[in-house]
Formats: sequence, C-alpha cells, structure tokens
Amino acid sequence: MKIAFHGAARTVTGSKHLLTLKNGKKILLDCGMFQGMGKDTDLLNRDFGFEPAEVDVMVLSHAHIDHTGLIPRLVKQGFTGKIFCTDATKELSVLLLLDSAQIQESDAKYHNKGSKAQGKPLIQPLYTIEDAKASFGQFVSQFYNQWFAVTDGVEAMFTDAGHIIGSACVHLRILENGTTTHLTFSGDVGRYRDVILKSPDVFPQADYIIMESTYGNSLHENIQSSVDNILGWIESTCVQKKGKLIMPAFSLGRTQEILYGLNQLSLENRLPKLDYFLDSPLSTSITEVVKKYPQYFNKTIQKVLQTDDDPFQFEGLRYIESVEESKLLNYRNEPCVIISASGMAEAGRVKHHISNNVENSRNAILMTGYCEPASLGARLLSGAEEVSIFGVQHEVHAEIGQIKSMSAHGDYEDLSQWLSCQDKQSIKRLFLVHGEYDVQQDFKRWLVKRGFVDVEIPDRHFETGLA
Repeated sequence: MKIAFHGAARTVTGSKHLLTLKNGKKILLDCGMFQGMGKDTDLLNRDFGFEPAEVDVMVLSHAHIDHTGLIPRLVKQGFTGKIFCTDATKELSVLLLLDSAQIQESDAKYHNKGSKAQGKPLIQPLYTIEDAKASFGQFVSQFYNQWFAVTDGVEAMFTDAGHIIGSACVHLRILENGTTTHLTFSGDVGRYRDVILKSPDVFPQADYIIMESTYGNSLHENIQSSVDNILGWIESTCVQKKGKLIMPAFSLGRTQEILYGLNQLSLENRLPKLDYFLDSPLSTSITEVVKKYPQYFNKTIQKVLQTDDDPFQFEGLRYIESVEESKLLNYRNEPCVIISASGMAEAGRVKHHISNNVENSRNAILMTGYCEPASLGARLLSGAEEVSIFGVQHEVHAEIGQIKSMSAHGDYEDLSQWLSCQDKQSIKRLFLVHGEYDVQQDFKRWLVKRGFVDVEIPDRHFETGLA
C-alpha cells in the first residue's frame, strides 16, 4: 500500500492525497483547489499529478473549495467513481462548486478578452457550470460514526471534525493479505470551544495519520474576544470616522460566525444602529443550509435557539442579491458594514468593494481569516502602500486589520487535544499536511517532544509505502 500527496503539501490549499492498495485500487482523499498561489495557481490546478480515470473512489472530508474545488475537473478527465461524504457536505458542495464554476468561466472570459486583443493564446476554464453539474450524481452521503464499504477490503467511517457544518475526519479500515491497517485523515480539525459547532470527536486508534497543521505553531486569541473586536472596528470606522467597514469572509463557516456574533451584540443592545449588508448570494444560500442542521450545533447555541429562532439574523441586516444592488453600495456615503466573499479577497464581490474603498482613509478593511501569502488579503496585511486590483494600481489609505481569533482551524493545543485519544507508540507514522512548511517544522518538533516517533512533512507529489 502506498500514499502520495498531491496537494496541501508544505502549503495550505489544494488538499488531495492518493492511496494505492496492493490490489491496484486507488482511493482519493479530497480533491481540493489551490488558492491564492499567485501566478502559479492556474498551473497547479491543471496538473493533478495522477490520472483521474485511474481513481476508483473518493472520500471527501468537507465542502471547502480547497478540499472540493477540483472535483468537476476530476470527473471531466475521467473519474467515474463514488464520492463519499456527509449529508451536509454533499448539500454544501453543490452550492460551492456551482459558484466556483461560475468564477472559472468568468475569469477565463476576462483573461481571453485581454489576450485576444494582444494576440496572445486563449485559455479554457478549469471547468464549467455543466462540468460541475455532471459531478453531482457521484456524491453519496453517509452518517457520522457508522462504518460503510468503500471498495473491496476497505471500510470507512466519518467522525465530526468540528470545523464547519458536515466536516469530518476520515477513518479507513483496510484489509490486505489478512492484515488490517487503520488510517486516519484529519481533514481540517476545528476548535474545542467553537461558538457554533460541537467539538471534534474522539476517534479509533490509527496506525497512520494524515494530519492538518495550519496553525501548528500558534495559539489563537480567546474566541469570545472576536465579537468585542468586531464591535471595536465598527465603532471606530463607522461611528467615529463615518466610513465603511469591509469584511472579507469565507462564505462557509466564517460568514455564519460573524452573523451570529453580530446577532449576539444586537440581543445585548450593543450593536450600533447602522446598515449591515451581506453581499454574497452564495453566503446567503449557505447560511440557509447551515440552519437546516441544528443537530451539529453545540449546547450554547442550542440554548440560544430556545429563545431566538434565527441566530444569524438581526435588526439592520440586509441581504444583497443582484449585481446592481451590489454596485449601488459603492455610491453610498453613509457609514455601513459590508460582509462579502471571498475570505482571502481573491475573487467575488468583496474584491470590487475593496477596489472602490481602499483609497479612502475613513474606511477600513478587516480580514477575518487565513490568507495565502500571495493573495490580495495577505498583500494588504503586509502593509503594502499600493496594490493592484483588476490590473489597476490603488494607493492604500484605508485602515487594514485582521481578527485571528475567528479561525475555524484548531491551534496547536486543539490539534494536540485531537491527538490525545491515540496511543503514540501504536502510530507507525504521522504525516503533516495542510500547513506552511515553517509552521509544520515547528509543529513537528512539538510533536516529537511529546513522544510521537515518526513525523514526516511530505512535499507535493511525494509517494511512500505504508504497510
């Protein structure tokens, strides 16, 4: 049996890990898109590093695009197998992949318009809306904590990862030549004191673990401080300077956490009387899906639901649907808060809002999550005096900030707690994925000091034997 790491290897995005069994069967864990990698992004997404048609089956940890985003391309290039995931992941993936396909088509059209005028080669989108739709019939939903057959000699089980609605850690039970091997893939591990979701579940003893390490060398701020931090930014930007607060936020997970926090402030009569806009049709649709799965919420929000039937709605919140409505926000002179995707400010409506507001010193742009080093969000956070947006240079006069405590990824204490149910001596090898290389090196040292014997940090396309 062999494992090859074709994405999220010494970087955070593009999660895809290919398991090849002794009988030749191939199982793919996730099929994520690379994001925020600058000019290399498109090339990385066009080269899988393996033949899609040779993959027999796929097991999906959760719906985020850096874990699902290349599924339509995988199917387009010949993958015909089942895609196992949880029920919520299946429903959310449909929304996210349709949105991603629309972005692929739009970006290709924009690129080709300029290339055609300059006589340069045209490009094809990674996949189209029709390609995305063609993949949906291959999704098969499964329950948490129940073993199910994946392929000959292989069973899988999902446990709650506590990262986003429907997120799962994947556990494989592989029978080869009379020997059973247990392999666990963490997906993305959530936090043990999340404001909305339950904590990650304990899981069966593993022989091999593939583990994310995004925040493997840092501790998050107290998660309860996030709401007060947002309130501080609203007061300083909108109340004192009479400006606009632009909040890039991932459609799935982060947006719902922000809305929940603002709702809490409203219930406590602390939220300033302003207009609050959620300018992302995708975020709106996802929020409606999230509301359908209250069984995945923690005890705190379950209690809130006893007196508040919609913890993501509050006075002053308006949902923006049409492009025309979104454009009109640029002509507003009144102070307001605009929450919009994408979280790294690399695409979507928020990029237009930043373009139209970044040169005004009354305004502020508040990043609410992780940003890949080459992304627009990261360039703003680095203190750049000028940024290029849609090919136009903009001077940065708006105040730039970040709230790190809202991360849906666990820090090194959360990751260590996730591992605490395991007998270290029984783990033959632990692979660190989904993290920047310097962070992974720090986390590896942390793990070795705590008794984990064989910890590896695979590079992209690295393949190694297991049992």
